[in-house]
Amino acid sequence: MKRLALQVSAVVAFFLIWKGYVHFFDVSPLVLPAPELVVVALFRLLGSTDTYYHLGITLTECLGGFLFAIVFGTIIGQLLGRVAILDTVFKPFVIALQVTPKVALIPLFILWFGFGLESKIIVSAVLAFFPVFANSYLGAKSVDRGLSEVFTVGRSRQSRRFRLLVIPSSLPYILTGMEMAIVLAIIGAVVGEFVAGTRGLGYLATIKLQELEVDTLFAVVLLLAAIGFSLYFAVGSLRKVMIPWHESANKVAI
Repeated sequence: MKRLALQVSAVVAFFLIWKGYVHFFDVSPLVLPAPELVVVALFRLLGSTDTYYHLGITLTECLGGFLFAIVFGTIIGQLLGRVAILDTVFKPFVIALQVTPKVALIPLFILWFGFGLESKIIVSAVLAFFPVFANSYLGAKSVDRGLSEVFTVGRSRQSRRFRLLVIPSSLPYILTGMEMAIVLAIIGAVVGEFVAGTRGLGYLATIKLQELEVDTLFAVVLLLAAIGFSLYFAVGSLRKVMIPWHESANKVAI
């Protein structure tokens, strides 16, 4: 309860400082609108059916990319973490993909996949991939050797070893990667819409900037922040469902 009170107090203080800065320094609304103007614009935005259309597009891109990142990041991380020859051959390629600026790849994705949802999903997936991969890889490497030897002595089948030892050992790491990945998936979707979008909240923000509706632009940013907060909290809450036995399941996601 005290934690929540502190967080609410911090948010209120932030808006009070914002209001005070705008008021005392006479900041132009075209540079930084007052918070009450942004709130009014936010309610106006939420009252428009177009907003929910753009919201649906952005969520589709974000969650689509996130899903691809989970599947491929987890599988590739486990394979490279457990098979030495694959680790030696393919890990340099994965690292090269990670260190390459993703924004520089967007024109290629547009060239290959067009201006529709596909290119934005790919951008989102590429940004979200590495945290899942890295944590899945670390989870595969962190399987307790003593327990692994027990399964070996007991001549357990690989499927049983994977189900009872590898998955429970790797899940805390993978879920940590997922928490980071959902944030990057949102960023990927919005950046893709900024660069080459005709739909979505990123595109809507670009339009509002061009029309100098700065209060509505801030409202779009607040809406994106609320979506990101909700998705991060939802992914963080999976710990209580998937690994209730782990100590991290009892920690607050936010």
